[in-house]
Amino acid sequence: MITVSGFGLLASSCYSLQPTLGSAPVPGTRLAFAINDVGRIALGGSMGPELLRVEGNLQSKDGDDYFVNVRGVELLQGGFQTWAGETVRINSSYVSAVYEKKFSKVKTVGALAAAAGLVSVLVAKGKVPFIPDTRDDPSGDTIVTRRSPRPFLLPARPGIPPFLRSLNPPRSH
Repeated sequence: MITVSGFGLLASSCYSLQPTLGSAPVPGTRLAFAINDVGRIALGGSMGPELLRVEGNLQSKDGDDYFVNVRGVELLQGGFQTWAGETVRINSSYVSAVYEKKFSKVKTVGALAAAAGLVSVLVAKGKVPFIPDTRDDPSGDTIVTRRSPRPFLLPARPGIPPFLRSLNPPRSH
């Protein structure tokens, strides 16, 4: 669990949003569009009413319209909805600012240093599960028993809702 959340933190901390400065972005560039009130109303029917920012790869720019393969939407009330790269047209009048998502060396070095420090603290305290325990057993027993928890599986019954049935896929014999 720590590894997965740490990887997510490390991956997200390696980038920063920087304003585009006057130049037209190149297709394929990862951009974030800060959506204004007019844009929230115009895009609300297709993308949701609480848009704060739309992130994605620029497909093309045609006049005042950006064609974006949307990777996600940040909401006004907090939260982030991941998209699968659907193409959306965003008019420049819907946008209050355009940001480019760029790799940040400083944030990456900081995240790596924090991760290394965390791992060293966990190793020092003996809390890292991937390092075998080599300490001697004070009781003198040489047999070591390790039990791993069994996953909780629901029985597959017709009365169980479909979203719970997916937790217990049918077994092949």
